[in-house]
Amino acid sequence: MKRPGANAMAAIACVGGVMFMTGAAFAAVPLYRMFCQVTGFDGTVRKADKAPDVQLDQSVLIRFDTNVRGLPMTFRAEQVTQRVRIGETGIAFFDVTNTSDAPIHATASYNVVPERAGPYFQKLQCFCFEGQTIQPGQTMKFPVQYFVAPEMATDREARGVEEITLSYTFYPTQGFDQAANAAAPTGAAG
Repeated sequence: MKRPGANAMAAIACVGGVMFMTGAAFAAVPLYRMFCQVTGFDGTVRKADKAPDVQLDQSVLIRFDTNVRGLPMTFRAEQVTQRVRIGETGIAFFDVTNTSDAPIHATASYNVVPERAGPYFQKLQCFCFEGQTIQPGQTMKFPVQYFVAPEMATDREARGVEEITLSYTFYPTQGFDQAANAAAPTGAAG
C-alpha cells in the first residue's frame, strides 16, 4: 500500500531534478571556459599576472592564426610567426577591419596547439573574451602580450615542443543586433 503523498514527493523530486539539470546546462559553458583558462586544459591559454623572472636559452616558434565566423570583417596577424625564448615576453599585433556599412559587435576566443603547450602559453594582455564594437570601415589594432613559461622545458609531456600555434576566432556576439535595434529611436533608419 502506498503512503499518501508519495506520488507528490516523486513529482517534486522529478521537477527538482529537471530544474537542476537545466541550470547545470546553462552553467556548463562558462564553468568549462573558466576551468580551461585556469588549468590550460584543451589548449586554452592561461592568464598570468606577471612575466617569469627566468629566460631559457631554448626558443620556440610561435605561429599566429586568425579566423572569422559569420562576420563581414577581415582579421589578420601583423606577423605570421615570432621566435621567442622560453620565459621571454613577446608581443603580437592583430588588425581587424569592419568591411560592412553597419557596426559589428564581436568577441574573440582562442586556443593553442599542441594542446600540451596550453598550460605553459600564458598571456599578460589580450583582447579575447571582451566584446568589441567595430564601426563601419573601421580598422582596429589589438595587442597580445604573452610568454611561454619556463616550466614547459622540464615537463615530460611538453618537453621538446618547438612550435606553438595561437589561433584566434572572431564571432558575432549573440544578441547585440537585437539590443541595438531595440535601443534605436523610432523612425531611425537601420
